[in-house]
Amino acid sequence: MALIYDAKLRSEYQRVFDTCIIKPDKYATVDAIIKKILPGRPQYEDVGKQLNIPWYFIAIVHYMEGSSKFTTHLHNGDPLTARTVQVPKGRPVKGSPPFTWRDSAVDALTYQGLTTWPDWDIPGILYKLEGYNGYGYRRLAVPINSPYLWSFSNQYTKGKYVADGHYDPEAISLQCGAAVLLRRFYEQQIVVNTSSILTLIKQLGALVTYSANYAVKAEELQKLLVHNGAIIKIDGKAGKNTSDAYKAITGSFLNGDPRL
Repeated sequence: MALIYDAKLRSEYQRVFDTCIIKPDKYATVDAIIKKILPGRPQYEDVGKQLNIPWYFIAIVHYMEGSSKFTTHLHNGDPLTARTVQVPKGRPVKGSPPFTWRDSAVDALTYQGLTTWPDWDIPGILYKLEGYNGYGYRRLAVPINSPYLWSFSNQYTKGKYVADGHYDPEAISLQCGAAVLLRRFYEQQIVVNTSSILTLIKQLGALVTYSANYAVKAEELQKLLVHNGAIIKIDGKAGKNTSDAYKAITGSFLNGDPRL
């Protein structure tokens, strides 16, 4: 039975995304994945423009299904030298192998019904990302957040389908979740969504301490503040000006500000 995309489900996706925290020991791995993804952006944009699908959705699916390799089908990671063997089997129907990555990607995204999907905000993206892998984790006796979305974050601990139809409640996914990648795209401002900026500013601000010393998180916070209209120097040093800009948006100074 299909999962109905209604206001309640939209709210759930947004809430879980807004409260998602990437595990500190996974940041380096997540950033390495994004660094691997970005060189393929022109190809993702090319397909995305044709089908009216955000390039970063295609990029994330490509990583999840084919480790960002342009020698694999976007459907499921099978090699382009033949039609797909795994589910969905026998794709693309038209043409003859070997297939180009572009032709396979267009077929995969069309097959998934994504060319007519109208909702490309965060909940809509998460709904379709989860659907790409299936909604089976919601139908367990004890439902869990899908590791396909939330692995490497506070929203997932354990439990995984280790084979078709075989769920192991103790197995732990070793693959970064799709929602975590999307989250990091926003944190790095590779993708910008105005409705999520304020939430990200508050969450990053909670991790930044007032200091004259450089910190990566401070620099990321400054970039978000500037994007939101603040006039400050982006130098990774969260001093008075950064704290003032943070307070103007959130109502609070940064932790450690002597004015607290």
